[in-house]
Amino acid sequence: MKFVLKRLDSFKYAFSGIWTMVKSEKNAQIHLFSSLFIISIGIIYQISKLEWYAIILCIALVWMAELLNTAIEVLADVVSPEIHPSIKTVKDIAAGAVLISAMASLIIGIMIFYPKI
Repeated sequence: MKFVLKRLDSFKYAFSGIWTMVKSEKNAQIHLFSSLFIISIGIIYQISKLEWYAIILCIALVWMAELLNTAIEVLADVVSPEIHPSIKTVKDIAAGAVLISAMASLIIGIMIFYPKI
């Protein structure tokens, strides 16, 4: 029983991390709005099962990148509260990962929805 409770706690911590990010990061709020918008559009245009797979994978990819980027930024700010060139580089690289995932998702979204519009 203790094992099950610890696993449930790990879900609670994970959801807490997601919620903390959504509350504190403007980009996460944009991702949340975009995710809900794309899901709504997918429902309206009745996209195929395969298209849903691509959309869900894209949404997950962007959220994972944003979560990791935020975690890296928070950790970097704790490690080096003052401005440091190496910390800036780390933050820029992590932000680049989010940009790449968002741009790839945008391209896939255009490929799916443009023919339907």
